Amino acid sequence: MTRPNVIVIYCDDLGYGDLGCYGSDAIRTPHLDALAQDGARFTNWYSNSPVCSPSRAALLTGKYPAKTGVSHILGGKRGTGGLKADAKTLAQRLKEHGYRTALFGKWHLGSAEDTKPNAKGFDEYFGFQAGCVDYYSHIFYWGMPSVNPVHDLWSNGEEVWRDGEYLTHLITDKSVEFIEASRAADKPFFLYAAYNAPHYPMHAPEKYMKRYSHLPRDRQLMAAMISAVDDGVGDIVAALKRVGAYENTIIFFSSDNGPSSESRNYLDGTEDVYYGGSAGIFRGHKGSLFEGGIREPAILVYPSIIAPGQTKDDVGMMADIVPTVLDLAGLPVPAAEEIDGSSIVPMLTQGAGTPHQQVFWEYGSQLAVREGKWKLVLGGKLDFDRTQPDDVHLSDLEADPGERVNLKDEFPEIAQRLEKDVRQWYATLL
Repeated sequence: MTRPNVIVIYCDDLGYGDLGCYGSDAIRTPHLDALAQDGARFTNWYSNSPVCSPSRAALLTGKYPAKTGVSHILGGKRGTGGLKADAKTLAQRLKEHGYRTALFGKWHLGSAEDTKPNAKGFDEYFGFQAGCVDYYSHIFYWGMPSVNPVHDLWSNGEEVWRDGEYLTHLITDKSVEFIEASRAADKPFFLYAAYNAPHYPMHAPEKYMKRYSHLPRDRQLMAAMISAVDDGVGDIVAALKRVGAYENTIIFFSSDNGPSSESRNYLDGTEDVYYGGSAGIFRGHKGSLFEGGIREPAILVYPSIIAPGQTKDDVGMMADIVPTVLDLAGLPVPAAEEIDGSSIVPMLTQGAGTPHQQVFWEYGSQLAVREGKWKLVLGGKLDFDRTQPDDVHLSDLEADPGERVNLKDEFPEIAQRLEKDVRQWYATLL
């Protein structure tokens, strides 16, 4: 049996409303729109955390973030710990079955030797280890008041300098080179193309800025950065088609969390809320367990198996990707005791519903659970800093996807039961 290739393309701080195929009124994403037409587009797909490191931990391990040892944003100091030793990544699982593996872009799951990409199953690595870098100097500046800024660009274990080269393009170029090298390889491959766009700092080449010269500058920058990623996706798909691998490649595209409202996104010297990214109709931003912080655009394509043109409204989550990929590849799927995700292959090929009766979240002082149409948020925030008045917020997402109406007093039994469930789940993580 010829195993399928696997490509995971992940963005950073991309909002639900910032792609053409998800209703953006301003940003043109023709390559992602075309990709969505070739497979399944999900409307109820969730990150397992409203911030980057935990989301990526869940994506690559199939576990809820706290079980991987990564439940918060990891710092940028060299030697920072990350994934636990028993947090087995998709790269490690596929490598055991003969796959070539590569990561190009953002890691953010540890920079201690035993947590770097090469120690976690990736044969080839080019990118940065911390949470964000300047797109042209590749220096990490943020959140390190007692430490000097750190240059953070690596090729496997070697520090490299590519000053002045736009990082989105570097990630795309490395991905294309890896795909084209597969012509001469007798193994299937797993490629993790982890773009840092559209995470701050807001940098984009002039040709992309010109596409959106009619927009206000904050929105223009966001649109330009996303268009650079969209062109990168187009290049990756074109490379697959050139080497004759597109039909036999599983491609998953999504983002780690919702759009950032952090003032540091926009360099205007003020500390007001940034609204360059869009969560669409949803409430909340990055850092929030309301929908805007965790509901993500998601596309899954495998032309040989998954019928094109699907829109799936059933609930899925990042932790589902590990078992789904393994299932599609005909490889052993870990038992439910080992991972929290479930294969969604029946949803994609047999018209089945979601495999999840409940999905849970924890971040900082916030907890949340979704069960069917019901969503309960405890201690919910709108982002990292902005609070809202309801300690307990119950929503009917079918009637009110924007979580504007609190139904806890109208349906107290449901609110109480869901609160009990999420608190019991959270206790198992401690």
